[in-house]
Amino acid sequence: MSDLSPTITTEKPGDAEAIERLNERTFGPGRYARSAYRIREKVKHALDLSFTARIGTLLVGSVRLTPVTIGGAPALLLGPLTVEPPFRSHGIGRALMERSLAEAKAKGHRLVVLVGDEPFYGRIGFKRVPPNSVRMPGPVDKARLLVHELTPGAFAGVSGDVMPDWDRAEPV
Repeated sequence: MSDLSPTITTEKPGDAEAIERLNERTFGPGRYARSAYRIREKVKHALDLSFTARIGTLLVGSVRLTPVTIGGAPALLLGPLTVEPPFRSHGIGRALMERSLAEAKAKGHRLVVLVGDEPFYGRIGFKRVPPNSVRMPGPVDKARLLVHELTPGAFAGVSGDVMPDWDRAEPV
């Protein structure tokens, strides 16, 4: 595995089945009980902001962004971010995130939220949400609720529930 040069491209509708299998291998059936999945099961992710990583023809990673609101403020929900276990620790997940965040910023989006580990996502610019300012549906470890401002100051004054953005996303 000396050359892991992934090719990162915009997710295509035909990628859905392979991505679902990858998510199954990575997160297992318990993923459906997670708070972020409760949002994702209601609206479609944005294909133009979601990316895959391939090494040759093998799909080895995926990241998706889903339109949400936080207390009515437009935002994006990042996830799931997944990389095949043998290809982890080679920068593929970071490359996927950087590409999706850059594309979101270029398209005028200002704010991204996720549930994840601050030591990992903090390297990309995610910070812990202040206590009691943002709520996800269902239980979530508040220390894992993170936000990234694509535009400085975009999170100022934002608080409330994270909900699917019915104005910017199609129902599932």
